[in-house]
Amino acid sequence: MKRFYKEASTQPTQDGWRATLDGRPIRTAAGRPQIVPTQALAEALAAEWAAQGDEIDTAAFRYRDLADFAIDAVATNREGVIAELLPYAETDTLCYRADPDEALYKRQAQVWEPLLAAVEARLGVTFTRISGIIHKPQPEATLARLRTELEALGDFELAALKMLSSLAASLVIALEAIRPGTDAEALWQAAELEADWQVELWGDDWEAAERRAARFEAFQLAIALAQLSR
Repeated sequence: MKRFYKEASTQPTQDGWRATLDGRPIRTAAGRPQIVPTQALAEALAAEWAAQGDEIDTAAFRYRDLADFAIDAVATNREGVIAELLPYAETDTLCYRADPDEALYKRQAQVWEPLLAAVEARLGVTFTRISGIIHKPQPEATLARLRTELEALGDFELAALKMLSSLAASLVIALEAIRPGTDAEALWQAAELEADWQVELWGDDWEAAERRAARFEAFQLAIALAQLSR
């Protein structure tokens, strides 16, 4: 598609902010007004349009795609999205450890335990730690408290959590990732701990490294979405 506009800018609206093309408002993929909660996010959306050349590269609209997801899929189905997020806590990767006599267990305890304990203290919950792969349910009170935490979040934060939880296989990591001032690199290392352990044992290959880099880029993008939406 050829570029059909000269200028991308932003405008305030009654409900938030929006990016515009030559003064015309943009709609989502489903045809809804693309209104976002902050000027900063609207500027990020406008910047994607402004960066386009004579031919439009649809793959470059990463913030637009996430914003559309928040508006079209999350805002219209918050309960459904929350219901999809809670299972990441029920099988949270931080809770599933190797057997205590294995070397990996020590690494997991060093990296995962402080993170998990900090979330327990902050939210007033308790997670069940499991050695091995046999599923054990998390306490109902913990899941109820997590639901309350998710219900208090905005649509764009929930959209970010959806991506983060999937990438990290952990709702705990995802919730920490959207907090102000988070250390994205440290959280990603926690999420990739077992993969990194396998690399240390058996070595890496360039395809796996490229996949990891792409996933980390998506992880950082989701964090940025949450931050820009506040």
